[in-house]
Amino acid sequence: MSREHEYENFEALRQNEQEDVDFSVTARAVAESKVAIVAPHGGGIEPLTAELAESIAGSNHNYYALRGLKKRGNKVLHITSHRFDEERALTLIGPCEKVVSVHGLAGDKRSLQIGGRDEALRNRVHQALESAGFESEVVTDGAYGGMEPGNICNRGSTGAGVQLEIHAGLRQMMKEDVATYNRFVDAVRSAL
Repeated sequence: MSREHEYENFEALRQNEQEDVDFSVTARAVAESKVAIVAPHGGGIEPLTAELAESIAGSNHNYYALRGLKKRGNKVLHITSHRFDEERALTLIGPCEKVVSVHGLAGDKRSLQIGGRDEALRNRVHQALESAGFESEVVTDGAYGGMEPGNICNRGSTGAGVQLEIHAGLRQMMKEDVATYNRFVDAVRSAL
């Protein structure tokens, strides 16, 4: 489905889609953590992003995912990151000092782009991923820069987070190779 058919916000999605049929929401709070790992486009929307976010969160960080559950046509459930306003997500990440959102990019490249307003964390994640052998690029402008104050990654208590945009080629590689998957997760976790 083309971009103009995506929902403007969560209320528009809620009016047209059925929770636990067309999409699901998982919000898991960890009381002592000030870190949230978020996948606003999980399931069939951007495959493997929710699984990666959950693995990065582990048992010691807050975790949120909205997953597309449709047999096909999940792209309609994609709410642009700077318009993502699902209340359970905002409640979970509001008190968090560090928010990392995990997204998928199209394309066969086995690389990722890292954006967001938290320059220090963004650079740590970038360096950790490069040290682990991943092709990573810091992007601070354009569609994947994650610089809008309203971007879900920037909605924590500091107003600055990190956005990971992972190409489909790299996600496919991680899906097929558990060692690569674990290396990616461990690298991001080490930067937190």
